[in-house]
Parts: sequence; structure tokens; C-alpha cells
Amino acid sequence: MDDMYFKVPKYYMLKKEIVKKIDKEELLDDQMIPSERELIKEFGVSRITVRRAIDELVKEGYLYKIQGKGTYVKGDSKSQDLFSITSCTQDIINLGMIPSRKLIQCKVIDSFPKRARQMEIDSEDKLIVIDRVYYANKEPINRTITYLPEKYFPGLEKHDFHNESLYEVLEKHYNLNITRAKRTIEAVIAEDEIANLLDVDEGQPLLLFRGTTYGIIGNKEVPIETFKTNYRTDQYKFYINQVKI
Repeated sequence: MDDMYFKVPKYYMLKKEIVKKIDKEELLDDQMIPSERELIKEFGVSRITVRRAIDELVKEGYLYKIQGKGTYVKGDSKSQDLFSITSCTQDIINLGMIPSRKLIQCKVIDSFPKRARQMEIDSEDKLIVIDRVYYANKEPINRTITYLPEKYFPGLEKHDFHNESLYEVLEKHYNLNITRAKRTIEAVIAEDEIANLLDVDEGQPLLLFRGTTYGIIGNKEVPIETFKTNYRTDQYKFYINQVKI
């Protein structure tokens, strides 16, 4: 079709203009973009056009929204190394943000075959489950469920994991030396419960991390936890450092 007969949609043109402002650093990382009213006035478009342009730029990773505050430029400052072994609390501190947590549950439970096999323990052994939502500057960032063998960490469930870091407790109170971790990553969508906990819309993309962490117990390296973490992707990025061998 001839170019003269092709009409570029207004929302697409607005997207290009916003991206151009980001590329020229007229809009900086984590800076709030102009309001809907300002964009309508500046570009002479409708509110529907502005909202579609912004929604698509959010989906494409250029912008992120904070409910009740506004829309911001998504930069690289809120990024995390996928290969580092740090607690969620330390990850948030490394981002230059203030960490906090909401404890959903912490208790001793019966094991089950799949989890016992992952943890290399007997099926009769008990597990400690810790379920928390982590916040960065009071915004929910992830929901993490962790399982640990109770026989390695007796009394762990008595700690105040609303305020304490799990890895700090393991290292300081149980003299644990954490050695390595294996992780898998997959893209999922936010469903009912997790969407509510992370304050996102149902259907929003999340990153799901599953993993096993290892440490030294009795001079032997064994699995000391398995975990599942649902991470918001609208405000945060992850990176991998690669070295040529």
C-alpha cells in the first residue's frame, strides 16, 4: 500500500514522542512523566489516546506506574544481578531503597514427597515454611515462600521474620555458611491472590523464580532451602554478568 494512504495512529505517534524524550534524556530514569492533562495539551490528542500510548509503553518496558502517584520512566537503577546470592532484604538495600516485610505465615509443617526429595531429607522430617511479601520504599516488590528442614534449624519459626532477615538469622544464629544456589526463571501472569498481595492488576506479567539454596551442615554441603518468588516486573529489571572463558 502506498505510504500516502497509510495513516499512522495518534497513540503510536505519541509513543514515539515519549520514547524520543527518554532517549534524549529530557525524561530521566525514575522521573515522573507529564500528566495526562499535560500530554493532551502538548500533543493535541484525546485522553483515550494518551492512556493507550502509556499503557503500551508500560507493557514494552519504557515506563512503570505507581498506584495513586503517577507514571515514571523505567531505568536501570532498579536492577538486580540474577547470579548473586543475597537475601531479598539485601537486594532491596542494594537498590538504594528501604526494605520492609509483611509476614503471612511462619510455622512447622509436615513434609511431602516432592519437597523431601528436593531437600534430600526423609519424608518424616518436618519443614519450616516462611511466607512473606517484601516491600521497597513501602511498595510491594515480591512474594516469597521458603521451605527449610526443621532438623537443621530447630526453633527457627520462633524468630520475628516480620522484622528479621532470614539469611542473617541463619548465618548469625545457626552459623550457616551458604555456598551456592540453583534457580529457574519463568514468565507467569498475576492471578487472584498474588495480584492482590503485590498490588498489581490480574494478568500483569510477573517473573517466577524457583530455586534451591545450599549450605554447609556438619562439614557437608546440603540443600538448606527451596523457595518460590513471584517478582513484579513493572518497576524492576534483572541482569546477568557474563565473562568470556
